[in-house]
Amino acid sequence: MDLKAETREFLATRRARITPEQAGLPAYGGHRRVPGLRREEVAMLSGVSVDYYTRMERGNLGGVSEEVLEALADALQLDDAERGHLFDLSRATNASGAARSRARSAPAPTLRPVFQRILDSMENAPAFVRNGRLDVLGANVLGRALYAPLYDSPERIANKPVNSARFHFLDPVAARAFWGEKADRMAHDAVAILRAEAGRNPYDKSLTALVGELSTRSEDFRRMWASHDVRYHRTGTKVFHHPAVGTLELDYEALLLPAEPGLQLNVYTAVPGSASEDGLKVLASWAATREQERGAVRAP
Repeated sequence: MDLKAETREFLATRRARITPEQAGLPAYGGHRRVPGLRREEVAMLSGVSVDYYTRMERGNLGGVSEEVLEALADALQLDDAERGHLFDLSRATNASGAARSRARSAPAPTLRPVFQRILDSMENAPAFVRNGRLDVLGANVLGRALYAPLYDSPERIANKPVNSARFHFLDPVAARAFWGEKADRMAHDAVAILRAEAGRNPYDKSLTALVGELSTRSEDFRRMWASHDVRYHRTGTKVFHHPAVGTLELDYEALLLPAEPGLQLNVYTAVPGSASEDGLKVLASWAATREQERGAVRAP
């Protein structure tokens, strides 16, 4: 990833979305040639000179202090994910040559057997572990059953982890059937998660390859990627339209794995006594039958 270009475009898009009124500034000067705040207005709100802010927006965060970054984040009204992205870009920019070399050569995090055992022990809740590229590295039986459309997609690469971004953008008909009216929102969130990961790990060759492929094959991805939005995926509710059991409304929690930086555990649960809780029981029965059928096919 080009850090200077990423920084430049991220700051410019954040500046463009804020009006003087939203920033508490008088809108002097009549017609404005640019959307949002002017550079001099962001500089004033951040407590730095116009030249200093211009240098930052040109993509140079070298030597910028945390205090200035915090002031800039406040001026641009960044949310937690955007603030984290700005600091990630700064850390990457200011990393030493040795640190950059280590990052480029670091192996991708993998799922240790103990985590798969933990997943398998969670029999009543769909669960999976993913990385920042949205690769599903491991799942329990219910997790695989819940995400059956991703595992069954013709766009899945053989002997590679299921990737939800590939499903969203390269199998859009199936994705829209699975996510229903929330499909566009889910696709946008997937891009925002990938963009945040690009800031945390700009030297991830697999991420660069994924973004390149999706940009080449999907106009929707190119458009959303250009927005430079970032997002954390921590908690919420999702509605699934499962081909075998129908609609499931499930709450999810995303738990970071401290021993495995870059990986997170996602767990889904249904409200007790709800139709979705009954649906999960049907899903479990369907998953068990599916596993038996696959076992019979594999048997000699």
